[in-house]
Amino acid sequence: MWNVNVLTIFPEIFESFLKTSLVGKAIARGLCSATITNIRDFSLPPHHKVDDTPYGGGAGMVMLPEPLVSSIESVKQRDPNTWVVLLSPSGTRFDQQKARELADRPSVTFVCGRYEGIDQRVIDSAVDEEISVGDFVVMGGEVPSMLIIEAALRLQPGVLHNAESVSHESFSPELAGGSLVEAPQYTRPEVFRGQSVPEVLLSGNHKAIAEWRLKEAQIKTARLKASSKS
Repeated sequence: MWNVNVLTIFPEIFESFLKTSLVGKAIARGLCSATITNIRDFSLPPHHKVDDTPYGGGAGMVMLPEPLVSSIESVKQRDPNTWVVLLSPSGTRFDQQKARELADRPSVTFVCGRYEGIDQRVIDSAVDEEISVGDFVVMGGEVPSMLIIEAALRLQPGVLHNAESVSHESFSPELAGGSLVEAPQYTRPEVFRGQSVPEVLLSGNHKAIAEWRLKEAQIKTARLKASSKS
């Protein structure tokens, strides 16, 4: 079983996510456990404050260290070997290889920051790794954590009905060691609004189909790389 812990000040965001589609089915089948912890539960009443103004001035607020570290410690009390990940624009760029690394860990804890960020002392003392989902900024770590959970969970044995679904897809090791995106896909009807399925896919010639898919994957990857540089 893959164990997931999420620390957030908005636990309600995850209610639908954890009950829906393959994520919900994986949890129901015992392939994954998910525990959502409200960081505010570790802040002082009556206001349960989790942020304050930054030392040195500047815009926005910074998340306080005490509630964050206390919430991480509470997870580690029941799950000592969990790997603590902070979602952060300054973290390592998330990719398929990182998804596989996280999927191979028995337990991962995601810390969802908010506001202008979190106190650096939390990162220095209680976080194992910072991960970024791209060179942009969102309102918090909740949506990025969902993205990562989906990417890693689908690699767990038994989550997908067809185990071959994770092979020969974009960034899989079977596609030139993970360097290519997947070739275009087609399904019925054979002709849709004047556009036909490539004849090779209808030929039944598996060798020719494999060669076509590799070539198309190479073309598509080169096109994407070129567009990213322009």
